[in-house]
Amino acid sequence: MKNTTALERKISRIRSVAVYCSSRLPADPVYADAAAGLGRFLAAHAITLVYGGSNSGLMKILADSVLENGGAVTGVFTSGLSGELRHTGLTECLVSATLAERKAEMLRRADAAIALPGGFGTWDELFDALALRKIRSGGHKLPVGILNVNGFFDPLLRLIARSIDEGFVSARHRELLKVGSTPEELFRQLAGSVTPDECVAPAAVRK
Repeated sequence: MKNTTALERKISRIRSVAVYCSSRLPADPVYADAAAGLGRFLAAHAITLVYGGSNSGLMKILADSVLENGGAVTGVFTSGLSGELRHTGLTECLVSATLAERKAEMLRRADAAIALPGGFGTWDELFDALALRKIRSGGHKLPVGILNVNGFFDPLLRLIARSIDEGFVSARHRELLKVGSTPEELFRQLAGSVTPDECVAPAAVRK
């Protein structure tokens, strides 16, 4: 019971999270199940979901799961995308002019950033968040992580290890990317990197 209480206290430091994931629906249902499970976890811990505002693929499954379980969802949609792709049932929905602005707004509204399995867009968002976390000036201090569903990110972790071996990445920077195979495991690590004064209220804007 003490361990559960301590974990809950640590996770409560994170009140909003930017989640990057696919607008497509993969063939293997394990990914959809993981997105739905993450949604239930966020709602259960009163963590506001901040995501790209889409109503398709894993993005829809994640958002719907949060909402169906009583949680809050903020979408940051890009004006250049078709309006048919926009989720109309969110707690809050903003519209950004560009993808770059969307990424910046999502980070401004979050206490942490994580990626689920996805494609080019997801990778871009993940590495953008990591690069901004690494730089000392003009970046951010949010913990960044990946939910390693079905070993999807194993090749990426091997690439990072090789980049360290070859001298392209500092070994200390490897710790900037938190990894978990379940929401509980991942958020335990993320919360350990967050201090209370860095947190923001759900859907609030970072100044």
